[in-house]
Amino acid sequence: MPLEVTEAIILRSSPCGELDKLVVFFSRDKGLLRGRAKGARKFGNRFGSSLEPMSYVRVFYYEKERQDLVTISQGDLLESFLDLQNDFQTACTLSYWAELTEEFYPARIKEEPLFRLLLACLRALKAGAEREVVTRYFEIWLLRLSGLLPDIRRCQRCHRQLGRQIWLSPRMDGFLCEHCSSEKKEPLPPELISFISWTKKAPPSEKAPFSAEVAGRLAPLIQSWLIYHLEKEPKSLRFLKT
Repeated sequence: MPLEVTEAIILRSSPCGELDKLVVFFSRDKGLLRGRAKGARKFGNRFGSSLEPMSYVRVFYYEKERQDLVTISQGDLLESFLDLQNDFQTACTLSYWAELTEEFYPARIKEEPLFRLLLACLRALKAGAEREVVTRYFEIWLLRLSGLLPDIRRCQRCHRQLGRQIWLSPRMDGFLCEHCSSEKKEPLPPELISFISWTKKAPPSEKAPFSAEVAGRLAPLIQSWLIYHLEKEPKSLRFLKT
């Protein structure tokens, strides 16, 4: 069995048997992978803190034919974000990011832009960026990378340039102008379009022209978008709401 090596971000880990751990990680070159880290629960094991959630690591693993789980032989910690977990709300938010990543992407599909997005958002939080702002940034870019973010410039039906009054289509697959929207229940807040535009041209580490309060007001709409396409509400999001 040839040894594989990849950079990865640990999404979650859980006990497996008496001494092992089941680890879900998102790798730079292989996408989402699941593996068994043998002996990871032993006292003084060789993994140290490299399997903690949201750690940036170099993973060494083996693969066997017709087996979904890889065997993780070693993990070298490249960058730790363990201090972020000390804040309970932030720890719950990171679980939400991890769940979205796992739900939106099937196993073994390379998606390096998502890997870079995760790492950039983690580093932004570590540097002191507002949690709500970075989370909206992550959600918007996840929709964009998944091909689910509509064009914010033109109406989906008539293709005219959108004006001040904008509505989301009932199927949540595009924006509609005031002439094409038959269900004018609630207009999109203008901050949403501005926020989407900002995410397209700025990294999450850049000081945002939006407060945490504004980002928090955008959360229900963006999350309803995610829920619609997932066809379920993430468990971690239900926990965050309570």
